[in-house]
Amino acid sequence: MEARIKNPATYITEAMEPLQALAAAPKGHGVPDATLELTHLRASQINGCAWCLDYGYRNAKKAGETDERLATIAGWREAPYFDDAEKAALALTEEITRLADSSDPVPDAVWDEAAKHYDEEALAALVIWVSMTNLWNRLNVSVRQVAGTWT
Repeated sequence: MEARIKNPATYITEAMEPLQALAAAPKGHGVPDATLELTHLRASQINGCAWCLDYGYRNAKKAGETDERLATIAGWREAPYFDDAEKAALALTEEITRLADSSDPVPDAVWDEAAKHYDEEALAALVIWVSMTNLWNRLNVSVRQVAGTWT
């Protein structure tokens, strides 16, 4: 595969800095970094963004994620490696990422389960993080950004 162009935000320089700032903003607002990295990977799997999967995997490994957790993230419901809070965040991630797949996007049951584990600030952080992951996925998939390229 060959990229059509670099990530569009590299051409529209006024966009890159605010996008990066918004993408980083959720950190430190009540969701463990490991959980954020897991949700990034799950959304990127759903969206088929190889660039984001490669980048996210590298970040997760640097943050201390285990091979078992990373290898089973797509099957998180059946894997014994994730706690209830992480499962709630992953379920919320899937619903946010697949909005058009249901007549009831982000069902109350999924939201309520996440709210058992995260306060409103942390829920806001999760929603922003997953939404930004989806944006980065769409930017990179649209232009066929090649995994392992960092510009």
